Amino acid sequence: MGMFPDMQPDVPTLDVLDLDPAAPLPDGATLLDVREQDEWDAGHAPGAVHIPLGELSVRYGELDAGAPVFVVCRTGGRSAQATRFLVEGVGYDAVNLDGGMVAWARRGLPVEA
Repeated sequence: MGMFPDMQPDVPTLDVLDLDPAAPLPDGATLLDVREQDEWDAGHAPGAVHIPLGELSVRYGELDAGAPVFVVCRTGGRSAQATRFLVEGVGYDAVNLDGGMVAWARRGLPVEA
């Protein structure tokens, strides 16, 4: 815990800046965007699934439980919460994309509105 005792335990995390622009996610993986509708409308990754964080607990069944899920938000905070729910709450293979869509765009990965 160290200096931040209120921080939640680590969840599986991958830095967006470490993704390969040519193939950012493995074949068959799901990219889950947990931002709000207005954020999604402003720009999101092609092929992403949009389930706002507040709806995830009732909509997670829309995700393929057999495929890895990469979770993204704006910078990585909400996606960490979503990843924790998916991993600890329902047993999915989920990874938080730290840096979020901000880093995704900065990395030059595709974004569509």
